[in-house]
Amino acid sequence: MQSHTMAQALHKNFLGQSPGWYKTTIIAFLILNPILVLVAGPFIAGWVLVIEFIFTLAMALKCYPLQPGGLLAVEAIVIGLATPTMVLHETEANFPVIMLLMFMVAGIYFLREMLLFAFTKILLGVRSKVVLSLLFSFTAAFLSAFLDALTVTAVVITVASGFYGVYHKVASGKKFHHDHDHGTDDEVAELHRGDLAEFRSFLRNLMMHAAIGTALGGVMTLVGEPQNLLIAKIMGWSFAEFFVRMAPVSMPVLAVGLLTCASLEFFKKFGYGTQLSQKVRTVLEDYDREMAEKRTKQDNAILIVQGVVALILVFSLAFGLAEPGIVGLLVIVLATAFNGVTEEHRLGVAFEEALPFTSLLVVFFAIVAVIDHQGLFTPIIDWVMLYEGKTQTALFYIANGVLSMISDNVFVATVYIKEVEQLFLEGEITRAQFDALAVAINTGTNIPSVATPNGQAAFLFLLTSALAPLIRLSYGRMVYMALPYTFTMSITGFLAIVYLT
Repeated sequence: MQSHTMAQALHKNFLGQSPGWYKTTIIAFLILNPILVLVAGPFIAGWVLVIEFIFTLAMALKCYPLQPGGLLAVEAIVIGLATPTMVLHETEANFPVIMLLMFMVAGIYFLREMLLFAFTKILLGVRSKVVLSLLFSFTAAFLSAFLDALTVTAVVITVASGFYGVYHKVASGKKFHHDHDHGTDDEVAELHRGDLAEFRSFLRNLMMHAAIGTALGGVMTLVGEPQNLLIAKIMGWSFAEFFVRMAPVSMPVLAVGLLTCASLEFFKKFGYGTQLSQKVRTVLEDYDREMAEKRTKQDNAILIVQGVVALILVFSLAFGLAEPGIVGLLVIVLATAFNGVTEEHRLGVAFEEALPFTSLLVVFFAIVAVIDHQGLFTPIIDWVMLYEGKTQTALFYIANGVLSMISDNVFVATVYIKEVEQLFLEGEITRAQFDALAVAINTGTNIPSVATPNGQAAFLFLLTSALAPLIRLSYGRMVYMALPYTFTMSITGFLAIVYLT
């Protein structure tokens, strides 16, 4: 009886408050994988593992993916699908991204007062939802072209979290200056629940438009996404040449992406079109007014310092003065030193958002190590290599897009650009074809990958952020809301590859 009770206790503790069916599914995965290795071989087992990991991402609102995904990654190493050394290699190769997450996201946290101040003015000043959505999307695209998609996503998350926190506090019957936990709706008055649901939908709209915007801008320049810089180095392209090479594809995609944004809001399809209710607008206006009345010279100094630091951030990243992670650390130092944030516990809060995702990203690199070690993409690569000319270029775009939806666009681009470089060095393709394939690889990994949250690090960061459960943004909902963008942008990119490059 005692052993049975202990077994129940262990099962209850396993993955905490996750549903029973979810716990059982993860246990079934862990039992199935070693059997598959023995019966079907490591190649099949590797693909099943990838699907299982994607399942943990899809169920992120049931259980944070770090724990179930981590168990799958650990098991993959134990049963020989990858090794710890391979995981370390993948992590080292992506170390700049890890530094970016650790320091830049924390740095953005210390700019939140200035960001909330600026975006509150924009939100209250622009009453048209179509114009506001286009503004969020275009601004995210513009910033991502000169900064990077993860940084821009961190900014938008900080802004949306600020808006949500302000209204949720009032909806719970509290004043702006009161302490409040906006992670639970227990205190929300029945009168405000409908408006809160609408506000969540409104914020989901803006977050998805902005997230897509980071992809629209991220494809354009060599600093937009990590793989862009790798491709530029191999091809010997400068910042300007990279932009010009991508323009025949990136510019039509940008235009179609913005047109899609406006159409979705105008026709109110795929979960878009939710307006900012007058009640919520009134609360935000009251907040803005009260903050302005209470703002002291010291508060104004904080806003000025944060504004100057934000300009330093943009300048440093736009001109490539240092790795984004190093710039993030600079932001932390400047924003805290000149605004009086010196206590360790106040610094620690800023890292709470980034470090769980950083850990999840290393787990993701373990899955990437399995993909690499087991050659899961090799048959697709070999198939594409059988073709030549425009057909090969078009197939490269499609293959990179599909594989980026499944795994990670940085990994896919790295694999393909190195394969193509080897072909060029061996004299199998001309320089002109080498250039065309590089464009196909970059656009293929950046554009169709908006289809799933695991396609781009910025999307995955949004899915696993503290904001996502607050505004009810799940994996499935992200896929659904991205679907029209995926369709219009991917087809535009394909046609541009075929007819304009």
